[in-house]
Amino acid sequence: MSRLSVPCHVKGAVALQVGDVRTFQGRPGVVVIDVTFPSVEPFELQEIIFKNYYTAFLTIRVRQHTSAHTPAKWVTCLRDYCLMPDPHSEDGAQEYVSLFKHQMLCDMTRVLELRLILRQPSPLWLSFTVEELQIYQQGPKSPSVTFPKWLSHPVPCEQPPLLLEGLPDPSRVSSEVQQMWALTEMIRASHTSRRIGRFDVDGCYDLNLLSYT
Repeated sequence: MSRLSVPCHVKGAVALQVGDVRTFQGRPGVVVIDVTFPSVEPFELQEIIFKNYYTAFLTIRVRQHTSAHTPAKWVTCLRDYCLMPDPHSEDGAQEYVSLFKHQMLCDMTRVLELRLILRQPSPLWLSFTVEELQIYQQGPKSPSVTFPKWLSHPVPCEQPPLLLEGLPDPSRVSSEVQQMWALTEMIRASHTSRRIGRFDVDGCYDLNLLSYT
């Protein structure tokens, strides 16, 4: 499915202090980044791509258009998505991330504005944010491909011409072979089985033949 890049305006990050600033727990912070789309109509979000920079958890809220008589409302579509398995190590700290609409908690149609809430509970990193943010919407559907009529509705397979044209009928050949076999058997049975002697002539011995042996 095709996608189209959506021009957007990324506002400056606003850092929030969480907890009591006088304690260790108050040192980690939260950063909020608003993303607006001033030059496009409400759209259906397909994908979000960005490069992480030491953000441990990401929450995204979306403001969606409802109707002309109802003000747009904010809805949480992604909650505490983990970008760094261990906030105190650099695993995943500078990875590229892709988030798709099927990962969201709500419908991503009629989008007007996004709010990214970044959290980093570790005090080891002085700053954190997301970079190279890109927003994509669903592009136009690919036109349906039409096939020629002869491809869509193939004609029935034609019968090939007889390759044995000109040869005698197999059943007739079989009958004649059977008759020949029967005649051969009759001839074999009519032959005498009595052995004829070497010097035997009409039941008598020829003395001239015997004298040459």
